[in-house]
Amino acid sequence: MSVTPYMIKKLGVISIAKFCGVLGIIWGLVVGIFMMLGIGGIAAAMGRGALGAGIGIVGLIIMIIVGAIAGFIGGAILAIIYNIVLGAIGGIEMDLEVKA
Repeated sequence: MSVTPYMIKKLGVISIAKFCGVLGIIWGLVVGIFMMLGIGGIAAAMGRGALGAGIGIVGLIIMIIVGAIAGFIGGAILAIIYNIVLGAIGGIEMDLEVKA
C-alpha cells in the first residue's frame, strides 16, 4: 500500500454547515428528550400531567429546531474562520493510504 500526501486548502462552507446542522438535530433531540421528561415529571408531581406532557413535547420540537439552526449557523461560521486560517497558514497536510 502506498501513502499519498494531500493538502486541504479550503472547506465547503455549506457542506460543513449542513453536517453541523444534522449534529445539532441529534443534540437537540437528546437534550429535548431530557427536557421533556423533566418537565413532564415536574408537571405530574404537581398534578398537571397532561399539561406537562404537552409542554414537554413542544419543548422537544423547539430543541430540535434550535439545535438544527444553531448547528447550521455555527458550522458555517466555523468553516469560514477555518478557511481564513487555512489561507494564512497554507493548508493542512494529510497522508492518505490507497486501499487495494
